[in-house]
Amino acid sequence: MRTGRLLGSGRSADVYEIDETWVLRRDREGRGDATAEATVMEHVRRHGYPVPGVRAATRGDLVMERLTGPTMLEAFGAGLFSAEEAGLTLARLLRRLHAVPARLSADPAVRVLHLDLHPDNVMLTPDGPKVIDWTDAEEGPPGLDWGMSAVILAQVAVGGDARAGVAGETLAAMLDANTDCVTRDGLAQAVRRRAVNPTMSTTEVQFLGEAEELVRTLAF
Repeated sequence: MRTGRLLGSGRSADVYEIDETWVLRRDREGRGDATAEATVMEHVRRHGYPVPGVRAATRGDLVMERLTGPTMLEAFGAGLFSAEEAGLTLARLLRRLHAVPARLSADPAVRVLHLDLHPDNVMLTPDGPKVIDWTDAEEGPPGLDWGMSAVILAQVAVGGDARAGVAGETLAAMLDANTDCVTRDGLAQAVRRRAVNPTMSTTEVQFLGEAEELVRTLAF
């Protein structure tokens, strides 16, 4: 497919303009399967979950609705969103997602999991927050999803860069009154998965032990 202006780049994909309504996300690494991702997105969308609409997908390309607004991470930098608001929003999005029935499993304990829900994957649109980047989505226990979001935030919080403070505050707000959603097994699984994630740097992996301890301190 012909690409237009480059709108943004992530760790493994680039997003190009098609027109005022649609964008093309193109995988650079060959790691994901956009057709599977599109199927999950359409499933949760049918159940009222806030995701971009999908027009077409191949293994490497995903044509989806063009959203207007900053990511939650960008909103931090512009002073438009507080860490407490971010944490509460992430918690609401996780609880709302886990209310959606699984597409494949008949087990009532199994739900759709995003597994990469963090401030850079939430866009603050005029219609409210919408969740993007469903590359890692699968079905499983909700505790794993909570654990993954918590570990991602905690890795930044213990990393010592300029985002550490706001990441720690966001994590605390997300877990406040939601600690029963984070399970010890889910946290342990999240740490193991992050340790073998090919997109992570050596430095990020080195922070996992401290990150896990921070989540344990806040959640248990």
